[in-house]
Amino acid sequence: MCPPPSTTEVTTSTSPSTENNDHLVTSSDPNHPANLIPSLCAKFWHLGWVTGTGGGCSIRSDDLVYLAPSGVQKELMKPSDIYVLSLSSQPTDPEERKQRVYLRSPPQYKPSQCTPLFLAAFTKRNAGCCIHTHSHWAVLVTLILESTPSLNSKLFEINNIEQIKGFGKGHGKVGNLGYHDTLRIPVIENTAHEEDLTEFLEEAMDQYPDTYAVLVRRHGVYVWGDNVHKAKTMCESLDYLFQLAVEMKQLGLPWITDIEPTLPTRK
Repeated sequence: MCPPPSTTEVTTSTSPSTENNDHLVTSSDPNHPANLIPSLCAKFWHLGWVTGTGGGCSIRSDDLVYLAPSGVQKELMKPSDIYVLSLSSQPTDPEERKQRVYLRSPPQYKPSQCTPLFLAAFTKRNAGCCIHTHSHWAVLVTLILESTPSLNSKLFEINNIEQIKGFGKGHGKVGNLGYHDTLRIPVIENTAHEEDLTEFLEEAMDQYPDTYAVLVRRHGVYVWGDNVHKAKTMCESLDYLFQLAVEMKQLGLPWITDIEPTLPTRK
């Protein structure tokens, strides 16, 4: 889930509460972040990714970061429910990072504990969008890894599957992975409070600089991309692969195979 923040978090608005910078979430453009987040979360709810107020989505537009709130039914979310903050204005010291200042804070909600994990994707990978789902396929994959001694419990790996082409080669690299490439997604352990996952997510990003996602054991997955289109594409592709991996495991099929490339006979 993405529960409310701890009581130490500051959610001060930089404008009078009577105004609350509502202009930041008011637009007729369907591609405006404040309109896209509710639209995307409604789609994710229908996929079963964000049920029971769990999961979330955040979009960065230059220096502004738009975030879904805590405790909202994702399929009912409105643009007026969205939080906004300035990325460059956030504290960088780990001891002060909970003291976040928001440019816009909807009075009826609280900011999500997912916020520092979304910010990690924006600051460490210059991502334009980060999606967090509670997909049961993602959870099942982490349980399979946990309970299978022959597998590395902290790394999901799969190759020789067409859908792998939906993933970029890595931050700053051109092009996507190929059919024969191996997709690797690190797994971190869950914590009682979501914001406490931040340091472990950042460590996984450092250890696997080419990854666009991090699995959280018994919890879900965080996926990010250069923009909304790429993040959504990779999130959908990853969920497909997680479901496939679970069903392959049930059939006794390996996730990693050694297949000789098939080359055309005619040029």
